[in-house]
Amino acid sequence: MDRARAALIWRAVFAAMGWIGLALQYGLLVAPAHPTGQLAVWTLNYFSYFTILTNLLVALVLTLPVVAPSSRVGRWALNPSVRARATLYLSIVGLGYHLLLSAGSTLQGLAAVGNFIVHYIMPVAALLDWLVFTPRGGLRWSDPFGWLRYPLVYFVWTALHGYASGWWPYWFLNLPQLGLVRSALVVAVLLIVLLVAGFAFVAIDRTLARRDRTPAPA
Repeated sequence: MDRARAALIWRAVFAAMGWIGLALQYGLLVAPAHPTGQLAVWTLNYFSYFTILTNLLVALVLTLPVVAPSSRVGRWALNPSVRARATLYLSIVGLGYHLLLSAGSTLQGLAAVGNFIVHYIMPVAALLDWLVFTPRGGLRWSDPFGWLRYPLVYFVWTALHGYASGWWPYWFLNLPQLGLVRSALVVAVLLIVLLVAGFAFVAIDRTLARRDRTPAPA
């Protein structure tokens, strides 16, 4: 099987897995709000989780090259920088969940399945897709600074939405509970982690590109 066909199959399988995980998370989180008339509110809350937004981004990045590779959005999804940043974000989601949130999880049944998909399966699938199927050598050392725009916009949205609604998606972003100083410190640490991880991605990309260009010994 050639590399292009293997990439197509891989992306089709895990794109489907990503949408299944997102659908499970939506149904289990939002469905209970329907009888209370809070469907719109909880739908907005659902799309206020960094995990959900990032899984949605990765699902799109995997889906578009399969269904519309020659379109503008398909070419956007195949851009090495786009794929690297999506993989970076979801890798941080998986690592952050495992270190900060997983210990208190009591999910069972379909809830546990959906949770496992978005926090474990999809981060690993995205990382392997980036390592194996994404063209190498297209990243620049300046890219990680630009990749911080997405989390910065998310932090601003979380603050605005949180103060307006009184609902916060994560305990470590609960500004009233933590206070402004501790909240600013948490955000700064998260941005530094993303920046360092971004530089690591660029280093890996350049190392693999040099290896690919090195001629094999006779």
